[in-house]
Amino acid sequence: MTTAVTAPERAGSAPDGTPVHRWVLERAGTRVAVLDYGGILQSVEVPDRDGVRADVVLGFDDVAGYVDCPSPYFGALIGRYANRIAGGTFTLDGRTYRLPRNNGTNCLHGGERGFDKRVWEAEPEADGHGVRLSLVSPDGEEGFPGRLAVSATYALDAAGALRIEYRAVTDAPTVVNLTNHSYWNLGGAGSGRAGGHRLRITAGHVTPLDGDSVPTGPPAPVAGTRFDFREPREVGSGYDHNFVLDQGTSGASVAAELYDPVSGRVLTVTTTEPGIQLYTGDAFDAGPFGPCEGIALETQHFPDSPNRPDFPSTVLRPGEEFRSVTTYGFGTADDGA
Repeated sequence: MTTAVTAPERAGSAPDGTPVHRWVLERAGTRVAVLDYGGILQSVEVPDRDGVRADVVLGFDDVAGYVDCPSPYFGALIGRYANRIAGGTFTLDGRTYRLPRNNGTNCLHGGERGFDKRVWEAEPEADGHGVRLSLVSPDGEEGFPGRLAVSATYALDAAGALRIEYRAVTDAPTVVNLTNHSYWNLGGAGSGRAGGHRLRITAGHVTPLDGDSVPTGPPAPVAGTRFDFREPREVGSGYDHNFVLDQGTSGASVAAELYDPVSGRVLTVTTTEPGIQLYTGDAFDAGPFGPCEGIALETQHFPDSPNRPDFPSTVLRPGEEFRSVTTYGFGTADDGA
């Protein structure tokens, strides 16, 4: 099957009445739907070991579902800063910036109106392999400095893997941390708890957190703890933590593998990012989905990095380009990933 990017179809409206469109990509047995509202990955359909297709990300059939239930960030592009910034404040070049505190005392996922609540400009890639979403975040939006021009390109490769490439430039020093917030259930959306999936994460360290999910110190070894996923094991529940990937920031490599023993589906996550946030959705109260029905694997920089000079920097300056690539590969197996 050759790559096909369908002409966009009307999918509803944003809260302000702006039209929202759906783009569909299909290649090598993978079919993906992307909304220009929130850059949402609405569906990912792939076959199981018997060739039966199912949608393996949690989401809604129409835009209204996302608007009415925004808090879990289903499938959305997250920015300007994914994860938490402690106290809703950070200092850059001697100047302090104050952000919305939309998660207790913290700023979470870009504030009150992050990129997940924006309608992105969308256009097909010239080679016909994907769709490019773009937006401009003005200086001072949600308290962040600098005019930030952002793009995120969703594309399917010849093997049916989904590649997301993020780029950003700024006209003033700022901080940037972008990710996609899909929840995966390889048994199919709505099939029940995903805690029985087996997970491997190539991380020897995790960032310890306080009660507000803010890092308390340097990364800690996972050996001998419940955070040790270096060998595949059941995910279970009770996770909303950043894992420090072993490859650091030098090139893309495998960050995680998720396997559903019932369907046989395997998800392989490859990224250039230094961390991956594992969130098991324990607090779900989101329409048709209950606790632990989806597993988020958010490739990103570490939480609260703007306040932690010991963490990999998230600072972007004029003349530089932020670039990040994450790929989601799909396959099947009989006895584990």
